[in-house]
Amino acid sequence: MSRIGRMPIAIPAGVTVEVAENNKVTVKGPKGTLERVLPAEMEIKVEGAEVVVSRPNDLKKMKSLHGLTRTLVNNMVVGVTSGYEKKLEVNGVGYKVAKAGKKLTLSLGFSHPVEMIDPEGIETVVDGNVIVVKGIDKEKVGQFAAEIRDKRRPEPYKGKGIKYADEVIRRKVGKTGKK
Repeated sequence: MSRIGRMPIAIPAGVTVEVAENNKVTVKGPKGTLERVLPAEMEIKVEGAEVVVSRPNDLKKMKSLHGLTRTLVNNMVVGVTSGYEKKLEVNGVGYKVAKAGKKLTLSLGFSHPVEMIDPEGIETVVDGNVIVVKGIDKEKVGQFAAEIRDKRRPEPYKGKGIKYADEVIRRKVGKTGKK
């Protein structure tokens, strides 16, 4: 039983939700507009100040799509009202981050600096050794943060690399000398 799928999504003030044919949902809010085509089997209705998602039958596929569809619509509503952000920390001797315009320059111990350009709708802010990725689309924010982290993942011996602010690195004990 999909407990998440059955919950109605409250639409805050200043946000409009429109459902076109083929379940194309458009959410407009103070931070911007998001569009997404959701599974056609699901029935999405705007009732007053809330959005209700219902499924046609109780097949396993429909049950899983039910919760997914509701969560995707909810993420769009939250995105246009408060937005999403992910924090990354750069740890390591000589590892530096710099921001110039839309270009993020990472010095990560390679022979060359790694340069990344902010994608459309995503903004990065550098504060010392912390990179904050902000945007209204949860999927794009998470994807770009993962791409930045991939440039130099944290290693288990010294903890050097780029990690999420809330990530815990499992540390390993290094080699011991000969006896």
